[in-house]
Amino acid sequence: MRTYLFMRRNIKEILRDPLNVFFGLGFPLVLLGLLSLINANIPPEANNPMFEIKNLAPGLAMFGTVFFALFVGVLLAKDRTSSFLMRLFTSPMRASEFLLGYTLPMVIMASVQVTITLLASLFFGLSINLNLILAIFVSAITSLLFIGLGLLSGTLMNDKAVGGICGALLTNVAGWLSGVFIPLELIGGTFQKVTQVLPFYHNVEAIKRAMNGNLSEMAFHLGIVLAYTAVVFGIAILMFRKRMNGDGL
Repeated sequence: MRTYLFMRRNIKEILRDPLNVFFGLGFPLVLLGLLSLINANIPPEANNPMFEIKNLAPGLAMFGTVFFALFVGVLLAKDRTSSFLMRLFTSPMRASEFLLGYTLPMVIMASVQVTITLLASLFFGLSINLNLILAIFVSAITSLLFIGLGLLSGTLMNDKAVGGICGALLTNVAGWLSGVFIPLELIGGTFQKVTQVLPFYHNVEAIKRAMNGNLSEMAFHLGIVLAYTAVVFGIAILMFRKRMNGDGL
């Protein structure tokens, strides 16, 4: 019950800011329209499938969830530097309950955002099949990576620093190193090898394989993302517990 009430409060805090609603729900749709328009004007002889809807939809499904790192990070940082969280620290809630109260609302909103993005993609030619449900589920799971990064940032930094790290930096890193905006195989070399070590590329590939119904390859890419997620959440929980104990990192 404590976690549920805390979760409801966090949802209200996020939705109170219209910019959060726009970037969380509307911005991926704007990108979908713009990039689909660009794709429509690419001559067929260019043979460039980068912005074809089968590649664009899973990429934007991933990219949209990056913003939830910013939302949860800023919210946690503001709570931590105010009297609100200090008062809650005197309650019987454990560190895991606090972080769960921040995490679940983000997962729910990420699922809604991905659902809206993929449904909108149907109007641009995305095929309708049951694999879309699997893709939404996989996207919700992979969104935990960014939520965990937001929790870690919000635990260690103030809200302005979180805005710079999770806003400007993380969105660019995730966008460019995942292959959403540039075809990684076109660049190749060391750059492509580096991207395949990081989780962002595997995030997109897991969603893409889910949409194609390729479960074995989906499991491979999803496993890599989950490994990174487990490490990030483990560090976030450790740092948050130290904050609760007044160690002052």
